[in-house]
Amino acid sequence: MPTYKVDERDVQFNLFEYLNIGALSEYERFKDYNEEVYKMVVTEALKFAKNELDPLYVSGDREQCQINDGVVSAPKGYLEAYKKMGENGFIGIDTPVTYGGQGLPVAMATAVGEFMIGANVAFSLYSGLTRGSSYLIENFGTEELAKRYCEKMYNGTWTGTMCLTEPQAGTAVGEVKTVAKLNDDGTYNVVGNKLFITGGDHNLTENIIHLVLARVEGDAPGTKGLSLFIIPKVWVNDDGSLGDSNDVNCVNIEHKMGIKASATCTLNFGENGKCRGYLLGEQTKGMRLMFKLMNEARLMTGMQGMAIAGSAYENSLTFAKERIQGGDTAIVEYPDVRRNLTLSRAFAEGMRALLYYTGKCIDLSEAHPDEEQREYYLNRVDLLTPICKAYCTDVGFKVTELAIQIHGGYGYCSEYPVEQHMRDVKIASLYEGTNGVQAMDLMGRKLALKNGQLFREYYEEVTKFATQHEGHATLSTEIASLKKAMDTVAQVAMKIAEWGMGGDKEKCLMSATPFLELCGHATLGYLLLDQAVLAAKTIADGKDEAFYRNKVRTAKFFAYHIMPGVQMRAKEILSEDMSAMEMEY
Repeated sequence: MPTYKVDERDVQFNLFEYLNIGALSEYERFKDYNEEVYKMVVTEALKFAKNELDPLYVSGDREQCQINDGVVSAPKGYLEAYKKMGENGFIGIDTPVTYGGQGLPVAMATAVGEFMIGANVAFSLYSGLTRGSSYLIENFGTEELAKRYCEKMYNGTWTGTMCLTEPQAGTAVGEVKTVAKLNDDGTYNVVGNKLFITGGDHNLTENIIHLVLARVEGDAPGTKGLSLFIIPKVWVNDDGSLGDSNDVNCVNIEHKMGIKASATCTLNFGENGKCRGYLLGEQTKGMRLMFKLMNEARLMTGMQGMAIAGSAYENSLTFAKERIQGGDTAIVEYPDVRRNLTLSRAFAEGMRALLYYTGKCIDLSEAHPDEEQREYYLNRVDLLTPICKAYCTDVGFKVTELAIQIHGGYGYCSEYPVEQHMRDVKIASLYEGTNGVQAMDLMGRKLALKNGQLFREYYEEVTKFATQHEGHATLSTEIASLKKAMDTVAQVAMKIAEWGMGGDKEKCLMSATPFLELCGHATLGYLLLDQAVLAAKTIADGKDEAFYRNKVRTAKFFAYHIMPGVQMRAKEILSEDMSAMEMEY
């Protein structure tokens, strides 16, 4: 029975009505594409997700990855599906065409990513990190290295990973102990071990290209001395052919709560002294490159929260319409069930709006001909990235919880997909920097960046929207609530800045998580109301479809039932209560 469900109509609305991505063709970078092409890609990607990935979702979870004598095997069907994914061009869908990418907008890749992740999140992790690591090689490696590796990674012949974490170095990246020593031929010998490596070993492809954070002998301690290396599992000769094994060995795979079909590995590099690699970019600049990859991975992680929540909501809605209780009444008619469904819908649609909007901001930050505009949109991406990652993964888990609640006891049983949805989505709040780290990044770095320019520009955009529509015939009260919420966010931001300038670090850090949450509430409130204004106009133009009426209702619901959380979290922060730090543990 199919488990993947998605609101394709809302996907289309976001891409082609709200964001109008067809207009990107006016920029040189996307001149060869148009709305017709984009719609075809959406259709084909959804078909692939439903036909190839969804059937492997439950079976992959049950079979899991296996390790025997150091050889890791993915579940049945994964190898064939991965090959098809590469052949269809879905891995490098938003990367330049130079080495086999498709060159499509990031906003389009976000929609495609939602389908792939929503249909089978564990499977999607193999391609997601491959795309990220290959793109880093393409942009920061030599032309020779890019030619050698990228095309085969984009077409699915090889996969890629990101190797950062060590037993003693998780969030404290500067404690990495993996070392590299320069050889006479310009390669480096690398020795060390990494754990929690997604897709670190498997049988899907003939080679795996690892990007490994290590310290060249003699370089400075801490993050400033780290460099990034390209280390293939099997050595790649100068002509692109495969050579000998490169002394990269998997010694363990983790047994996890969810994403069980994704191989999470412990890798030993150079335990026999024969692991070689190439420096990627400049020596000691590894963290700068890794952060670029991590920021993209954080957006992908936010998409996991959004995509799984969307499918969980759609499954819950189907169940609620079919489940009869109390005679001949479907439970979708019960007020409490409707409240949970509408909460789920509001979060799912709000997260989709946020991730797609951020994708378009990335496109404009790279393609817009005006330098000031490119900076403006890059500022928006930098500000929203921790919100996309942390808020969407926290809320995504909340939606899966609501989905199980709507299913009742059935939701707790593995026969229904929402049980797996909850297990699979939980990891998203933990990896690629825990959500607490994202909150500290937003509060401690993004607020202060460029003397507050990032937040100031965003505040001005939202308040301009609120002012323009303050007398809206349908949504004036809700838009006034948004203005109040955004003013509250600004008030809290200024108070946190005051504490920071006063050296009260603990008070700032205590406020980080609630501050990110209130920013998330305000951001989704803004995007949903912006969409609702468009929907209301469409209704007024005579297109009185249920879809548009529900867009307005969803925004109203969010304004009354979720956005008040801004005031609640603000009260929590402004209380300046430090009881947690005073507790005796």
